[in-house]
Amino acid sequence: MELQKEARTPRDPVARLPRASRSRKPDEEERREGGSAPAATALDAEADGASADGLWELPVEPAERRPECSRCSRPQKVCLCPFLPVHPLHISTHLYIIQHPAEENKVLRTVPLLAACLPQDKCKVKIGRRFSEERDPELSTVCRKSDTLILYPGAEAANLEEFILDSPIYPSTIIIIDGTWSQAKDIFYKNSLFRLPKQKFTWLIHIEGFIRRLKWKQDVQVQLKTSISSQYVIRAQPTNRCLSTLECAAVALSILEKNNYIQEILLRPLQALCSFQLQHGAQIRLSKEHLLKNGLYPKPMPKNKRKLRKMELLMNSIKI
Repeated sequence: MELQKEARTPRDPVARLPRASRSRKPDEEERREGGSAPAATALDAEADGASADGLWELPVEPAERRPECSRCSRPQKVCLCPFLPVHPLHISTHLYIIQHPAEENKVLRTVPLLAACLPQDKCKVKIGRRFSEERDPELSTVCRKSDTLILYPGAEAANLEEFILDSPIYPSTIIIIDGTWSQAKDIFYKNSLFRLPKQKFTWLIHIEGFIRRLKWKQDVQVQLKTSISSQYVIRAQPTNRCLSTLECAAVALSILEKNNYIQEILLRPLQALCSFQLQHGAQIRLSKEHLLKNGLYPKPMPKNKRKLRKMELLMNSIKI
C-alpha cells in the first residue's frame, strides 16, 4: 500500500491539493501574498466616485424652447394667427373650461385656439382635478346660478337646442370639461360642484279663482344633438360622434348666440392645424368605433369584462 501511495505522487501531484486551491485564480494569489489587489480596487472606486461627483457639479443647460406666439400659444414658425379672427368675437355667453392638468402641456391642444378667438372676460380656463367652494369660490358661485349650464353627455342630459326653447330663463354661462373621456368622467362625478347647476322657477297661476304658487326645478346638464363628425382628425376619438373641446364650444356658442357664423370662425384654426400636421407626416386617426366595426383594431381585445363590455357597446353604436 505504501508503494502505491508513493507511486501516485509524481504522476498526479494535483491529487493531494485541496479543492479550493485548484480553483484559486492569480488575482486571489496576489491578494493573499501582498494584498495589493484590494488596495487597487479601492483606489479605482474612489477615482470613479470623484469623477461622478465632478459630473454632478457641472451646470445643467436648459433645453431651448422654440419661441411661442403670445396669442395662439403655438411656435412662431407654425403660428395659426392668420386663421384667427382679427378681433375677438363679440359674445354675451360666459364660457368656463375645466381643464385636466394632463391637457395643459399637450402640443396639439385646442383650448388655446379657442381662448384666442374669444374675449378674455368671456372665456376662463381653470386647471385641476378637484374643485370645492373653499378652493374656488368663483366657480362655486357660477355653478349655483340658475342660468348656468354644464355640457356633459349622459342619460339625464337634455339636448341644448330643445332646452333653450323650453327654459323660462335663458342661459348665460356654460361649463365644458377638457380632457380625455375618462378624465372628463372622473372630473364630473368626483366634483359635486358640477352637479349643482339647477334652475328653480316659481309661477303664479289662477286655478278656479285662487292664486296658487307652482314650483319647478330642472337639472341643467345638457348635451349636443349634432350629426357632424369631428374635424380633429389627427387625434383618435372613442366614437364618430365625439367632438374636441373647441368643437363642442363652437357648436354650443353658435346655438346660444343664435349665430352659425361663430361655429365657422372657431373651427377655422382647428382645420388649419390639422391640415398642417397632415402635410408634415401626421396621419388621419380613425375612431375606435370605426376600427372595431371594420375589424381594423390593432390591439388584442381586453380580458377585463368591464372594458370588453365597453368595446361591445362601441361596436353596436350604443352611447357609453
